[in-house]
Amino acid sequence: MKNFMLIKSNIDVSPLLEEINNQSNPWELHTGRQNKIKVQREACSIPLRGIVKSKIAGRKLRDVHESRFTSLAKKFPESISFIENFANEINAELSRAKLVNLPSGNRVYSHIDRGEYYKLRNRYHLIISTGADGSYLKAGEESVRMKTGELWWFDNKAPHESFNDSNQDRIHLIFDLLPNEIQKFSEQAASI
Repeated sequence: MKNFMLIKSNIDVSPLLEEINNQSNPWELHTGRQNKIKVQREACSIPLRGIVKSKIAGRKLRDVHESRFTSLAKKFPESISFIENFANEINAELSRAKLVNLPSGNRVYSHIDRGEYYKLRNRYHLIISTGADGSYLKAGEESVRMKTGELWWFDNKAPHESFNDSNQDRIHLIFDLLPNEIQKFSEQAASI
């Protein structure tokens, strides 16, 4: 497979699910993604890291590299700990991150993540909760079924889509990492 790679399995995600379940209406805290991004309209999200708005400076959102923890992040310390530890483990810089819930019967429509931000970063999904058959995700001509407790890399620069054909919510921790080699090159190029 060229569009997917299973990184780890058998991760204990119960603390992450517990911190989500301990929040009152967590999927209603921020509705910008489903309200503003047509292909994401059936998914709910909790942004943990997002763009630094002061750095937009006339750029399109997909070209803004700078990110920061959101005000909601402090409510999800287990999720934050996981992404920080994994970023350190693979020597990468943490970028944007979000918890995403795709309710039963809903889909994320086919799209490509475009822009300078995405060109340099790798996209990861940690599966927190899904049906017995796993979360369906398609990228390019390949598809996989991701199981609870698995961490996957996938090529979000290929056309991709998802559908929750189970009878329960599909919850993923989705995050982007900038490999440090690319970060160093970008900083050097900017100083010239």
